[in-house]
Amino acid sequence: MDIRVGTGIDVHAFSEDPSRPLFLACLRWPGERGLEGHSDADVAAHAACDAILIASGVGDLGTVFGTERPEWAGASGSALLAEAVRLARADGWATANVSIQIVGQRPRFLPRKAEAEKAMGDVVGAPVGVSATTTDRLGFTGRGEGLAAIATALVHRI
Repeated sequence: MDIRVGTGIDVHAFSEDPSRPLFLACLRWPGERGLEGHSDADVAAHAACDAILIASGVGDLGTVFGTERPEWAGASGSALLAEAVRLARADGWATANVSIQIVGQRPRFLPRKAEAEKAMGDVVGAPVGVSATTTDRLGFTGRGEGLAAIATALVHRI
């Protein structure tokens, strides 16, 4: 079996617009400050997209969904993730699993971990593990200026 691994990372600053909602791991987080970005700025979904696209050799987040692509402006992380999975599949690759680590001080992730894993797994069509960590208040994520996510995807030839 032909197997490949890809790693993706995404980073977004928190928005100055208090009305911008936070989307993270394909979920809306009421009462939390949103992230600035061309789409919904869901760092977990974007990192997963990048990992899947890179593993399958289809491209990367910037080449497939870049800011010069107006049709993706405001798109949800789940829409981008579904498209990444579709593009990989069209090129003969299926996603076996995705692992994602979110880095930031907020929101408190654990209470919604199972919900996030289910939402993302439903989009990907494979198991998705999501965890979160802080940087002990170091760096931009530690100062509460934004969020980052790192993802690894395992794909196999179909």
